[in-house]
Amino acid sequence: MRFVPTALQGVTIIELDEIEDNRGFFARTFCEEEFKRAGIFMEIRQANMSHNRRAFTLRGLHYQVEPYAEPKVVQCVRGRIWDVAVDLRPESKTYCQWVGIELSPEERRLHYMPRGCAHGFLTLEPNSDVVYLMGAPYVAESRRGVRWNDPAFGIEWPAQPVEMSERDAGYSDF
Repeated sequence: MRFVPTALQGVTIIELDEIEDNRGFFARTFCEEEFKRAGIFMEIRQANMSHNRRAFTLRGLHYQVEPYAEPKVVQCVRGRIWDVAVDLRPESKTYCQWVGIELSPEERRLHYMPRGCAHGFLTLEPNSDVVYLMGAPYVAESRRGVRWNDPAFGIEWPAQPVEMSERDAGYSDF
């Protein structure tokens, strides 16, 4: 695995090292020791998957507050998404800044974000499946969100969403 820093403090792109042969390829998507060597200390507490039927479905921007703040690793295993992290850590040098990357099975990369970052994505193709490795369990009382188009962040989405939950559409300004 190769760990590529982004413009956001602690947010990292993880590029997979593939071992290919006539069957296809094999690649590790998580290795605690390699993550530690890259400065990422994450114990996986939960794994999630979302299936998104329509292109331009938006999920997010979600996060949890302490003590259940979630570090996460996001991977698109089918389809294509625009994946976004927003830094909501007041002590961070990149507070209120965002980074977005395209994820797809063909790209063979993952998106890591530390505790204190909000996460969301927009599907770019129908039937996009996203897998999340979570460093904290889901606790409903700890969940929070910020609006996907909040001017405080100025996120440049590649398209307008056509599908989202009422909750995600109703978050107030940051």
